[in-house]
Amino acid sequence: VHRAGRMSAGETATRVRDHLRQRAWRTRQVHPGQTPTPIATITRLRFPTTLDASDAAFVAPAARAALIAAADELLTGRWDVLGATRHDLADPDWFHDPSTGRRAPNDRYAFRIRYRSESETGNVKQIWEVSRHQHLTVLAAAYFLSGDSRYADAVAAQLRSWWRENPFLSGVHWTSGIEIGLRLIAWTWIRRLLDGWAGARDLFEGSELAVRQIHWHQQYLAAFRSSGSSANNHVIAEAAAQLVASCAMPWFAESARWRDDAVELLRRETAANTFASGVNRELASDYHLFVAELLFLAAVESECAGVRLGDATWAAMCRATDAAAAMVDATLRAPRQGDSDAGRALLLDGPDVNRWSGLLALGARVFGPLSWWPASSPTVLSALVGALVPNSSAPDACDQIPRPERRPAHFPDAGIALLRTTRAETEPPELWCRADGGPHGFLSTAAHAHAEALSVEIRHGGVDVLADPGTYCYHGEAEWRSYFRSTLAHNTIELGARDQSRSGGPFMWVRHARTHVVEVIEADDGEIDSWTAQHDGYAGLDPPATHRRTVRLDRAARCFDIIDEIQTDGVHPVRLAFHLGPAVEAVTGAGHTVALHWLTEAGPASATLRLPDALRWEMHRGEVDPIIGWYSPTFGVRQPTTALVGVGTSASAARRLESALVFHD
Repeated sequence: VHRAGRMSAGETATRVRDHLRQRAWRTRQVHPGQTPTPIATITRLRFPTTLDASDAAFVAPAARAALIAAADELLTGRWDVLGATRHDLADPDWFHDPSTGRRAPNDRYAFRIRYRSESETGNVKQIWEVSRHQHLTVLAAAYFLSGDSRYADAVAAQLRSWWRENPFLSGVHWTSGIEIGLRLIAWTWIRRLLDGWAGARDLFEGSELAVRQIHWHQQYLAAFRSSGSSANNHVIAEAAAQLVASCAMPWFAESARWRDDAVELLRRETAANTFASGVNRELASDYHLFVAELLFLAAVESECAGVRLGDATWAAMCRATDAAAAMVDATLRAPRQGDSDAGRALLLDGPDVNRWSGLLALGARVFGPLSWWPASSPTVLSALVGALVPNSSAPDACDQIPRPERRPAHFPDAGIALLRTTRAETEPPELWCRADGGPHGFLSTAAHAHAEALSVEIRHGGVDVLADPGTYCYHGEAEWRSYFRSTLAHNTIELGARDQSRSGGPFMWVRHARTHVVEVIEADDGEIDSWTAQHDGYAGLDPPATHRRTVRLDRAARCFDIIDEIQTDGVHPVRLAFHLGPAVEAVTGAGHTVALHWLTEAGPASATLRLPDALRWEMHRGEVDPIIGWYSPTFGVRQPTTALVGVGTSASAARRLESALVFHD
């Protein structure tokens, strides 16, 4: 009901049409073991765009060693999947969820499976993740770099297993377009990376099973596209995958039409999903990276096929890469804003690679780095994708747009402000702060947004001191999903014992807090000295209230001042939360001061957090009733951390709350 209320009339009509098509396609389902009808028209079966063996020289020795180590571990069956260590990936059960022990349906009609119901499918993210076949792209990349056929043999065995057990529209792996798209991208790159292996052609072009699956996947994407309130990163993934597959494997009568439709869709949705500043409109940092990777893969593939995406799309990619270079801290860690499920467009590296570094390395190869960009280290992915674009039209597109001459500190359209110190090696560790003063996510549902208006995250030399909590989970654990998205879980103020924005489900907000930046004061070099913003998320209280926050950075004193003002004629419960990073230890001192300590590679570090005395302060850590004091370093993983929560009311004595974080360098 909530979702229907967020839909336009046009989206409702589209979803009705899709529902009718799903019902009609029931007759197209192919059951496991059933012999399907032949594909009507297949053109010449060839794979036109391959890598040269010499391209392996672009891969740095450290990146190569990390990849080979990961591939060797995969041959034993061991792999970390969304917080769970699995030991069965040498011969996986494609439908088994190790976290719940359940097995998802493998023969039911896909559109009759309630894949978000844990009782029916188990943890569907765990099941889907393995069937993205990104562990197989790791093995294929290991073959390309080493020539060891053990990796190729393992890939072939698993692909044949999946293709046999997942015929068209049977089972849980046919329930989501983004999953189908990411598989197509993986298969394309597996074929490319295995090109030197004697069995590559028999595995793909020479296999009726493989050709049929590739056709089915593209049929699905052409028929069922994310739209309306779902036209976020999902539609980018679907369009990018359709373009990649139709350019790299143009084997079918429909290939040209699929390619042209994908180009048009990708052009349109890239523009819709990207602010003019280059920041992704979902305002979830990891989805910015995910979408940028997808666009690079699609653009590179289309260039190789002689298909032009157009200057506007290349320019959007360039702006997105420049924005990424501006937002990362000195250690190339990005903000932790909004949702993150560790989604990757393509995996060709070991598990600990810095993907942001890889994005910047690829951007430097394609667009050229700007003088203020941080130094980055190439990854296997950036090296091999970059090897395909020596004659790209991207530089011509970027020549037509103004690129920032100095590092941006404020993205007004996205509401992101960065207060930070220099990154010079002769200076103390970088102080870095992200302040949130932008829209509440993207589209009517803002699916991947958190209720974090006016929140801050602060780092010292890349170490989280005041930390964003992360995401932890999507499905199956409703209380944990609610906590990690909540206002209380972020470094901001909660009023009236409720979130600033109102949730209508795990991927839906039915009321969005509206935030606007009141003032930004910049230094002569363009860095931000002071930032002030406010939001209307508590306008529905009786009487209404407004939260305004100012954040100031004193670079000489190495201090952040945080001033919160509550404007209301009434008295409402107030909670001001500061969540420490998991590496930070807290010791309460005299008055309302807390001493903070943590270790860095250079030795011990410390700071003092001065808290407003108008509130009564409590310290929480790893509590579950109610949930508070948790940090998620990556999807599927949570760990205890310290939360300092000030409790009081919006009475006159507490309407201006001043906090300060002073670093002792």
